[in-house]
Amino acid sequence: MSVFSAKAAVARSAAVASRLAGRGATSVPGSVLLQLDQHAIARLAAGLRRGSVVISATNGKTTTAALAGSILARAGITTVDNFAGANMAGGIASALLAARGRAGALSGELGVFEVDEFWLAPVAAELDPRVIVLSNLFRDQLDRYGELETIGERWAGVVAGSSARLVLGADDPLVAYLGVGAQEPLYFGIEDPNVARSTGLAHAADSTQCRRCGGAYRYAHVYVGHLGVYECSNCGLRRPQPGVSAHNVVLEGARSARFELRTPAGSGTVTLALPGLYNVYNALAAAALATALEIPLATIVDGLGAAPAMFGRAELVQIGKRELQILLIKNPAGANEVLRTLALEPGEHDLLGVLNDQIADGRDVSWIWDADFEEFAPRVRHVTCAGTRAPELALRLKYAGVPTTRIALEPNLARALDAAVAAAPEDGKLYALPTYTAMLELREVLGRRGQATNFWDRT
Repeated sequence: MSVFSAKAAVARSAAVASRLAGRGATSVPGSVLLQLDQHAIARLAAGLRRGSVVISATNGKTTTAALAGSILARAGITTVDNFAGANMAGGIASALLAARGRAGALSGELGVFEVDEFWLAPVAAELDPRVIVLSNLFRDQLDRYGELETIGERWAGVVAGSSARLVLGADDPLVAYLGVGAQEPLYFGIEDPNVARSTGLAHAADSTQCRRCGGAYRYAHVYVGHLGVYECSNCGLRRPQPGVSAHNVVLEGARSARFELRTPAGSGTVTLALPGLYNVYNALAAAALATALEIPLATIVDGLGAAPAMFGRAELVQIGKRELQILLIKNPAGANEVLRTLALEPGEHDLLGVLNDQIADGRDVSWIWDADFEEFAPRVRHVTCAGTRAPELALRLKYAGVPTTRIALEPNLARALDAAVAAAPEDGKLYALPTYTAMLELREVLGRRGQATNFWDRT
């Protein structure tokens, strides 16, 4: 047994111990292996015959990676991936280790890895990816990351030092600017004014000043947060023309979306089993990645249409006669898009809101005051607030205009789920809006009750 194989065996033992303790093992073995060998990711990734691609964004990277995986499966390309969402170095090392057979060969040809925004630089240095997909940058976890410019500077360093093909969100000014001077960047974006925000920029919009000169952006159309069609009022820097774009977008409530996908190879109609304009962006990012890998257009369309809802992101769970849909929220932009999507559904809605302040959520939960709950408050029939910061969420909803008689407070998630289900109409629907760790906890509760399957139990 080689020295590296011995280290891998130690890491696998740690994974077994973690599973036996009931904690899952999406990051543990990789973290142990990296402590034993700091270049373990590079050593393992060297076995990927088709190399690797990485995807990073504040919002949507898990869904984008899963959509890309569906396309690649349709193309007959086997992958090594971290679709469980463990997207720091330990999670990526774990995914590679899990794909490594006893003889040392990897089970997949191409690595498809979503990467945490802050970890992009060290992970890309180890993987040396063929393609880097950068979708968006929103204000998120300020106590951990700082302002957007902090991440933007780190990403600029990654781009400058990489030979990878760049796939960039044209509609995010900070991300699009990373393509200036790059060799043949491929941009993606939405080209449909009919789905633009009628009120323009949200008050919590993030990137509003030109990265080149500091001037204010003028927006012709705003789609999500600060994503849209823009031009600097001072120097004239403008949104680049996307090579992969969505036209004739139809948003079909909280269940699905349709759009015409246009690429350099032609156009096709995509039907997503995912709701909201934000998922149209995720589909575009996956389509652009596949285009950069020279996957045929028909395969891209088929792969996007075949992809199911992903692990807590518009996932549907049946609880008796009631249907629970889990819609992850973790920052103002994401919360606003979920609320905008729910507003497409008729009538009043029953909600389970779960606000946590764990490390992975961000300790600072003041972002809930920048989410536009006021616009949705009249549509709330009943809401149960849970999580470590349940009282703050209840207070926010009260000030948004939800009557206190419609707000229930139960910090314990299991009891809150029972209360929310009981309060919802029989044969009705309940929408769960959890932050990241709350989503994992909710799925764990559902898994213990046999109503959902834990991700690591499926892998």
